[in-house]
Amino acid sequence: MNRQQSSFRPLSSLIFAFLCLSSFFTNAQIFKTGQNYKLINENGLAVDNRGSFDNEANLFLLKEDANSSDQIWELTSVGNGYYSMYSPVSLKGIDNANKTTGDGNAAILWDKDEDNTNQQWKIVQNNDDTYTIQSKASGYVWGIRSGKLFQLKPDPSDKSQRWHIVLSTAKIKTPKHVGDVEWENEGIFGVNKEKAHVPYIPFASVSEAKEDATFKKPWERNKSSLYQLLNGMWKFHWVAKPDERPLDFYKTGYDVSGWKEIPVPSNWEMQGYGTPIYTNYTYPYKNDPPFIKPQAGYTNEHEVNPVGSYRRDFTIPQNWHGKAIYLRFDGVYSAMYVWVNGKKVGFSEGSNNIAEFNVTNFVKPGKNTVAVEVYRWCDGSYLEDQDMFRLSGIHRDVAIYAVPETHIRDYCVLTDFNNDDFSKSTLKLNVDIQNAGAKTSKAGDLKVTILDPQGNQVLKLHKKLAALTGEHNRQQQLSGLINQPQLWSAENPDLYTAIFSLTDKNGIVEEVITSKFGFRKIEIKNKRVYINNKAVFFKGVNRHDTHPIYGKAVPIESMLQDVMMMKQNNINTIRTSHYPNDARMYAMFDYFGLYTVAEANLECHGNQSISSRPSWLPAYLDRNLRNVEEHKNNPSVIFWSMGNESGQGRNFDTVYKAIKLTDKTRPIHYEGKNSAADVYSRMYPSVESMIKTDQENSAKPFFICEYAHSMGNAIGNLPEYWDYIENHSKRTVGGCIWDWVDQGLVKYGGPQDHYYFGGDFGDKPNDGDFCLNGIVTSDRKVTPKLMEVKKVYQYIKILPANPKYGEFRIKNSYDFTNLNGFGISWSLLKDGAEVEKGTIAPLTAAPGETVDLKIPFHTHLDDGKEYFLTINFSLAKDKVWGNKGLTVASEQFALTPRIPLTGIAENGGDLKLVKTPNSFQITGEHITAQFDSGTGMLTSLKLNGKEMIYNKKGFSLNWYRSINNDPHEDLPVHTSLVTLKPVVADDGGIITVNTSMITSIGDQKKSVIPFNIDYVFYASGVVDVKVNIDNTKDENHIPRLGLQMALVPGMEQVEWYGRGPQENYVDRQASAYFGIYKNTVKGMEEYYARSQSMGNREDVRWLIIKDGNSGIKISSFSKLNFTALHFYDQELWNIKHQFMLNTDRRPETILSLDYMQRGLGNASCGPGPLKKYELPVSKNNSYEFRIEPYK
Repeated sequence: MNRQQSSFRPLSSLIFAFLCLSSFFTNAQIFKTGQNYKLINENGLAVDNRGSFDNEANLFLLKEDANSSDQIWELTSVGNGYYSMYSPVSLKGIDNANKTTGDGNAAILWDKDEDNTNQQWKIVQNNDDTYTIQSKASGYVWGIRSGKLFQLKPDPSDKSQRWHIVLSTAKIKTPKHVGDVEWENEGIFGVNKEKAHVPYIPFASVSEAKEDATFKKPWERNKSSLYQLLNGMWKFHWVAKPDERPLDFYKTGYDVSGWKEIPVPSNWEMQGYGTPIYTNYTYPYKNDPPFIKPQAGYTNEHEVNPVGSYRRDFTIPQNWHGKAIYLRFDGVYSAMYVWVNGKKVGFSEGSNNIAEFNVTNFVKPGKNTVAVEVYRWCDGSYLEDQDMFRLSGIHRDVAIYAVPETHIRDYCVLTDFNNDDFSKSTLKLNVDIQNAGAKTSKAGDLKVTILDPQGNQVLKLHKKLAALTGEHNRQQQLSGLINQPQLWSAENPDLYTAIFSLTDKNGIVEEVITSKFGFRKIEIKNKRVYINNKAVFFKGVNRHDTHPIYGKAVPIESMLQDVMMMKQNNINTIRTSHYPNDARMYAMFDYFGLYTVAEANLECHGNQSISSRPSWLPAYLDRNLRNVEEHKNNPSVIFWSMGNESGQGRNFDTVYKAIKLTDKTRPIHYEGKNSAADVYSRMYPSVESMIKTDQENSAKPFFICEYAHSMGNAIGNLPEYWDYIENHSKRTVGGCIWDWVDQGLVKYGGPQDHYYFGGDFGDKPNDGDFCLNGIVTSDRKVTPKLMEVKKVYQYIKILPANPKYGEFRIKNSYDFTNLNGFGISWSLLKDGAEVEKGTIAPLTAAPGETVDLKIPFHTHLDDGKEYFLTINFSLAKDKVWGNKGLTVASEQFALTPRIPLTGIAENGGDLKLVKTPNSFQITGEHITAQFDSGTGMLTSLKLNGKEMIYNKKGFSLNWYRSINNDPHEDLPVHTSLVTLKPVVADDGGIITVNTSMITSIGDQKKSVIPFNIDYVFYASGVVDVKVNIDNTKDENHIPRLGLQMALVPGMEQVEWYGRGPQENYVDRQASAYFGIYKNTVKGMEEYYARSQSMGNREDVRWLIIKDGNSGIKISSFSKLNFTALHFYDQELWNIKHQFMLNTDRRPETILSLDYMQRGLGNASCGPGPLKKYELPVSKNNSYEFRIEPYK
């Protein structure tokens, strides 16, 4: 064999004959799947992976070795002459490294993905027995450089670009592609697990059902005599590796009395066991599906695959005897085995779908024992690669319930409308009756009573049930006509109630189930999504299951708080990113009214090739169809979403078809493959890119499933998105902000308000603070980001007609709500202070109508004063989600132009200029100022004898800001004085000081920023400051232009006339209205779990900073924004954690007076600021303000 390798030459007759024979079979480009080939160039060198199983590994050209598995490649046709080529040993494909430009690049190994164009190669026969292999993605062809396989620009004269494709007969040993246990086999995700169905609570009678709290509010705890919650304290044992787990703990004689206890539901990491791990999409174990292996340097090198062993006792009532009994787990991360009374019941994966087991033959009346063995990771974890803290354990409810042997297994509620005016609907009920027993059941009856939203009976249906063979099911169809149905929408979430009763032949009730449902119709037409024949805009957020103390075991109170806050802040849509929520949340979505993008628990972000592998298709189907079956009756669900960021694999084509066979009433969403979806979806487009996509010629509505990445101090230019969507778009129907709530967690045993992020737990790998993207904090505090969202999302548009005379146009942008349900109030401000206010009776305006509004203010608009009028719409009566008086829409209008500052009328005496070798001083009765002659800095400013400047830190260039969207290093800074020139006026009452300086920022890349500060001192104690900054030589793209100084300790009270009261920025100020506001310096801080620049206020007319009695007043001539904090921005960024601010807070106040800050944008994951919100590149960035004493 060695001789054969060494004798291979292009002209060797033996090899030439062999290649000719091979060419005979490959001339027609028939390369059979399942057969092995070698890829050999003209010099007899074969493509070799050197045994690598790693992504991004290079491929080499080595001597041909007939028995080497490293040189064996399987070819799979992907159509039109293109093939994918992969190693049958490693399942890694030959990939062009996602490069399509340049002179060429090395090909690499990557997870096999036949649907990835980077792995699709066209085999083109040359005029001899060789082939050219060309990339579909780049058009480049295979060649060789430095002994490696490259893709290069085609060159017919380059013989290294000619290849022989030779059938190999070598026998190779491929490794096992599934494990020996269920949790390492993608084809096994349930053993003895029940088929999915709508989650329900059985009752023993209609009266018991109606008296239960769940009858009106299905998320409440039930008191059914047929249902028993198994939450509470369980015995618990944790190990870091599967081979350390207690093997026999499930046996009834096994003593667990010495074990500790753990609450169920909970995540064991939040109870002090193991390590919370935050990654965006990097698998926290070796990426080798379906196996769970340790990865060097990762947390799982030592905590390979932790196992939690749970046990508890429970009691089966005597009156459950003869019934079918089911054990239900609402959510377990990530795989579990279940035993009851020492006998194995089954196995389940799918951390956020319900797992249910028939335990009738395992339990007995009286005391019973359930044991659960939970694995942190399993093959299913490859499909749960969501951007979140990875936590483990039984994180949702556990319950056991009893039903008659012949019972309602499932039901589907369909509402068909008989005409376009929705005046009649045919209600269709498909009920699955199951006989879970072995014997044939007796005949009986199925009765269904329908109640309208007010509780009135509107329909009664009845079906005779014939005897049913044991262990069989039978579908029963019932239907009836409902006249004038009250339609469900997010605005008017009217819910009907179905009461299902099973009775025996004597009319004795055996089972009762109640279910809420709604009459509504979803359609796609005219490039829009229509709900009940109205084109709806979806104003949404993405939401993860997260709680700072309990992790993914979210308490019901927190779920309810989320839904209520969303409703109160004009959010009408939630995407359950990226998995099904607790069933009780869907009941809340139905009840309070939130359109729901119901996402399946499927994301293989870290290895998207899985979506092309047929062996994983059953798991894809199971996760999606369980999602559909469990939530099919929730009217809030308007889209099914097949998953998230899992590539374009063909598995999604099959899943799409399967969902359509199951539910034809709802559109399907999947951003990863829009060809296999009913809506077109994208993530994080810029406004410009959104407009471009909107205008493409497509009939599909355009839904932005993630946008406005809200990491830290963020949510820039949200109004620009929605101005286009609502007023100009052709097919954009809205989107969901990423995301609702920060995912910060506390440390077990630590303070309950210290929120940590990735890496803080010693977790490796981690993605740091990328989990802090919420528009509310981890503990659900309102933020300026949420206030901006509420303002932009509002449905009542208040438009100017002739504001100066109180004349406005009001557009009702609700889809189903008249404006007569909203009270109107108004307030008139004069120079920031309220001078008049009033209320107006509600307007009558149907959805889509525009009506006139007259504000009857009587105040005369005096010359020389600035007036603002604010109009508010609020709830006129209580709603289930908000109290009367809650503001739902508002707007503020300037009725007069801004009034410029006037000059100083009186000087108030003389000023003296006193020079020393290193400084000069300006003195007067009301003011004393000192300048450093070497630096030009104002080092002292005394107003009425009181020092304002701390530690000689007067005005310096203020250039630094660091936020998640725009992080900046604290670069070296050097400021040099160019000129310093004091000039005394002839009358002695004014002294002007002209300073010119240059600040150099950075070492390698330098920003050279010349700036001038001109001071005009008046004897009355007033100082006018004029600033000009030249940023035409800014190589570091600094985010801020302004001045900064330090004020003496004790200056804690802040009052200002400008935008507020909350923090605001040039591209996040729609919700910040003009007024006079008061706060403290400490109170000016905003909450960012990862500390960063904060606290800005825009469009400031004046501000006062004082101690109890006196201080400093600063008034602006034109443009000015300010921050007043006990920190420098560099310190905020370096501190990293908000809870550490209390220990690092300075006593002095750091005052920034800025010409402009760069917009916030969305660049932590998305576009930066719009061009109009960037700093102007100009030599003349000028602004002016006045300083005077405040008494």
